Amino acid sequence: MARSHLTLAALATNAVPELDVAHARNHSLGGGGLFDSALLITRDEKELIIRVPTSQAAETEQSADLVALRALTTGNRSRLPFDVPVFVGQAPFEGTRAVVYERLPGASYDADALTGHEGVSGSIGRAIAAIHGLPSAFIGDAGLVQQSAQDCRTATIDLIDRAANTGKLPAALLRRWELATDDNALWQFAPTVIHGSLTAESFLISDDAVCGVLGWSGLCVGDPARDLNWLLAARGDAAETAVATYTAARQGNDPLITQRAMLYAELELARWLLHGVDTHDEAIVDDAVSMLDGLVDNVHSHTMNSLSPDTGPILSVSDVESMLKDTPRTQATGSAGRNSDDNSEYGTSEFADTGSFSRVTSFDGTGFDGAGFDTGYGDDSTGPIPTGDGTADGRADDPATDDHAARRSSSE
Repeated sequence: MARSHLTLAALATNAVPELDVAHARNHSLGGGGLFDSALLITRDEKELIIRVPTSQAAETEQSADLVALRALTTGNRSRLPFDVPVFVGQAPFEGTRAVVYERLPGASYDADALTGHEGVSGSIGRAIAAIHGLPSAFIGDAGLVQQSAQDCRTATIDLIDRAANTGKLPAALLRRWELATDDNALWQFAPTVIHGSLTAESFLISDDAVCGVLGWSGLCVGDPARDLNWLLAARGDAAETAVATYTAARQGNDPLITQRAMLYAELELARWLLHGVDTHDEAIVDDAVSMLDGLVDNVHSHTMNSLSPDTGPILSVSDVESMLKDTPRTQATGSAGRNSDDNSEYGTSEFADTGSFSRVTSFDGTGFDGAGFDTGYGDDSTGPIPTGDGTADGRADDPATDDHAARRSSSE
């Protein structure tokens, strides 16, 4: 049973000395999220968010979130053109802990709305570029993950191999993705500081610009393409503006970043498949298989924009839109995608670490300021985060890539 806002308000007074709460209300869309949360308004009209994890996975996420936010010191934050959540206090509770954050102003929109507005899309591109421009030394100092380009490549190979071992991955996609990982040119990039779990819900908007970014749980040094893959699944008319603005801000120093971003976007379907297999949820497995089949159809029906010179065609933004519209999807009962209504304020689903290829809210075409969008924090405002000891689920060892390629080739 979800904890009431009154219980959470009382917890907040234990977490923050001399806190005087004037108003409190539940801040969750449903009771099935990873966090119980409430919005608190103090006597001096400050707004706070309190969260209590409801599972071990949520507690791990919360712990890593605190590590990431502490790593983003005042000096680091001053380099960013937007606000970052501020930790206020914490208190033990029933074997876990309640954590209080300042609530950032701004409105949350779905991916289609964000990318349907030229100014907002440009602001998103600049915001992502600013994150990638942060000096990387503080990541190591905080004990957060630091991946080389080879680490990123190896982790991608391992993901593909795991998906192939389910026996449910279409051969055409397996070959396409293997050719991409075998293409040395695709993996010649300089790792940067990355947010690591960006989705539309990560952004808060005010005056047609990004005013806050949430969900720093995936903060690490890694492949900057990971922060762009969600944009390639957005249907807004200005989606490509965000990528173009980002590329201009970064001076085009990573010419194949869009190809890798699309590879990561396509691999979200493999992650969804593995999630279904790991949780023994046949509805999710069937959904993933259906989407993978739709991806195969799109790959075979296009002839331009390849992932690498040797692969089949990469899907453009319009291609992804077509795939999402045309591919039938099974409604997976109990699944928790990025846009699940069961997620709590500042919380994410179990499947949050799989990125942004999960379902997006439909866009009614009324424009960025159209009705129907929530204001304030969305319920998916953070993603999966590494633990305080510097480990993370996505970090792979560094075996030789050629060994992986040889192993795969011998099994074909």
